[in-house]
Amino acid sequence: MEDFISKKTARKTGIPDLVEVLRKQLSSSELSSLLLEVYQQKSEDLHAAALLQQYRQNIYVQPADTDMVEMLEKELQLLRFLRQQQYEPVELSPVAQFGSCAAVGTVNQKKIITAVRHTEVLADATNSLALHIADMKQQGIGAGERLRYCTVHRHVRAMQLPPGKGYTPHFKIACMAAAGRDTGNFEFELSTCTEQLQHIYTLLHTLFGIKIIYFKIQPRNGYSNGRALMQSLMDYLSAHLPYKIIADETPAENNYYKGIQFKAVVQAGEHEIEIADGGLVDWTQQLLGNNKERCFISGIGFSLLMKLFNA
Repeated sequence: MEDFISKKTARKTGIPDLVEVLRKQLSSSELSSLLLEVYQQKSEDLHAAALLQQYRQNIYVQPADTDMVEMLEKELQLLRFLRQQQYEPVELSPVAQFGSCAAVGTVNQKKIITAVRHTEVLADATNSLALHIADMKQQGIGAGERLRYCTVHRHVRAMQLPPGKGYTPHFKIACMAAAGRDTGNFEFELSTCTEQLQHIYTLLHTLFGIKIIYFKIQPRNGYSNGRALMQSLMDYLSAHLPYKIIADETPAENNYYKGIQFKAVVQAGEHEIEIADGGLVDWTQQLLGNNKERCFISGIGFSLLMKLFNA
């Protein structure tokens, strides 16, 4: 696709390798200024009738079909509960720093709606929470402490929608992110995973009256001594949580999480669905250049919950 677009652009403009020229010869600020000028001029050519037609054809700008009042009420309950559990709510910006997902993870930038002024439409709130945490740590705020944050945020992703009625490219996810230092014996990993599983179970039961059938724990690459971590986590969860926990060692391509990933499975009609997801990531390690940093994230499909369990 990239080669096709590059060739098409070169053919229409008569400028060979235009994409490479823009990428290499212009700084980020210069490219942003150029795009701003281009869009400014294109906006001047846009008429109201065309605007309406484009609105109808653009899936990214259509409203969601959830009950807004009910959703906000449940969001407030969720954030109040998590604040009681020492997860501080944060209201993130609608846009994220450019590269927030691609620079530290394995997300293709084409799945993100890239904007100008060095930004992108927020596609993963946990990345923004990790950036916030790393910035605080670099400033010496919360040094030596375990930092916990949460949010409920509308995400927008440029992706192919799954089949089924009601899916939109923008949706709300309730997120948690906790960060700390490695203190040995997997203490951070075990305790943080346990507390986030507990919070997810409680929230689903309290807000939507549903119970998780089981939590699925999956080993992931990219973590030293990952096999020992997986075994220690299974033993720890079995001793500390009264829920069904299963180990799923089915091979899967996943470079997003490091060491472990979990999924929460619930019953929706005749089907089992994965309604929450989380695990260890190395984002704060990369951002701060310190392999002792640890970060555990999780997300709950809030919009999907509203569609399936709020009738």
